[in-house]
Amino acid sequence: MFTGSLSYLFGPLIAFAVVGVLVLLLRWAFSGRSTSLVERRPLAGHSEEYGLLVPVASPATFVEGELMRLKLEEAGLRATLVPTADGPRVMVFADSERVARAILRDGPQSR
Repeated sequence: MFTGSLSYLFGPLIAFAVVGVLVLLLRWAFSGRSTSLVERRPLAGHSEEYGLLVPVASPATFVEGELMRLKLEEAGLRATLVPTADGPRVMVFADSERVARAILRDGPQSR
């Protein structure tokens, strides 16, 4: 008789506890903190703001820049095409700058 009446008490207590945990979890998830789990779009900086990378070419379009980047990669250099505030730039590490400029100066990519 006593155990039957306790089950009526524990059911609502467990339900309130689950709702309370959900409320705390949702408050944490939707709080106005500055860090987010969703990646933001990167801000385009100037070409001097890319750390160890230096610009070796300033293509007019991203397609032209991608062709230049592929030409450098075929020559064995690590290169990247970045959208800067000054327009697209093909960038390499500083120790590869001279070689990359020489490769790009040789003319259009032959296929």
